Amino acid sequence: MNKALTIAGSDSGGGAGIQADIKTFQELDVFGMSAITAVTAQNTLGVQAVYPMTSEAVAKQIESIGEDIGADAVKTGMLFNAEIIESVSEKIKQYGWENVVVDPVMIAKGGASLLQAEAVHALIRHLLPLSIVITPNIPEAEALTDTPIRTREDKEEAARKLLALGVKNVVIKGGHDEDPNQSSDLFFDGTEFVTLSTKRIPTNNTHGTGCTFSAAVTAGLANGASIYEAVQTAKSFIQAAIKGQVPIGHGHGPTNHWAYRKSSHKE
Repeated sequence: MNKALTIAGSDSGGGAGIQADIKTFQELDVFGMSAITAVTAQNTLGVQAVYPMTSEAVAKQIESIGEDIGADAVKTGMLFNAEIIESVSEKIKQYGWENVVVDPVMIAKGGASLLQAEAVHALIRHLLPLSIVITPNIPEAEALTDTPIRTREDKEEAARKLLALGVKNVVIKGGHDEDPNQSSDLFFDGTEFVTLSTKRIPTNNTHGTGCTFSAAVTAGLANGASIYEAVQTAKSFIQAAIKGQVPIGHGHGPTNHWAYRKSSHKE
């Protein structure tokens, strides 16, 4: 039984965070586990409140997994502050986990900040060098590299800067691209740039897309796929999830985590 651990925040609305991660792990035949970093009061309209855990509480959850069950792959999502980031990084090193996917969650879909400003330095210093891949969207890549991204060349420059921070592979997601027809992710392994493009689906129901994508990458790694194979599957998974959107709530509805299983997987 292949196992994946998500270290992230809880989304009471069920569309993002650990809820999205566990659903994705399950759909991709991986046993999912979680260490909760914060509890959010959240729905499709936005984030109403954030209640962070202590760094000790997060560490204890991770220890419970590391001492008994273990993990074939780990992903991090919302980490909220520097203390939690440092604690998570120490535990990853302690258990020797190498398949670490970092989704640098900074801002919620509705604009609420999910990472304190002083925590960005801790993320760069402590966690990024431990990752096998980082999956920022364009605003997150801009914040981490201080590089405005408007063109393909800008994405490539940002990807190079991320690798210079110790990251082994980068996927800069294209959901914020200005192209109305295509959503193009840029994959970089330090040697070659590869663009993964899919047809853009006009919808407001995109809550949790980043969490879901990175969770799908994590599941692929847990199942023994190469990093590029895992990214390819994740791209197909999130495309199906967006196409099969779940129109609930009055704001940004969630994606459909079971759509990939019910599709032909050919998109």
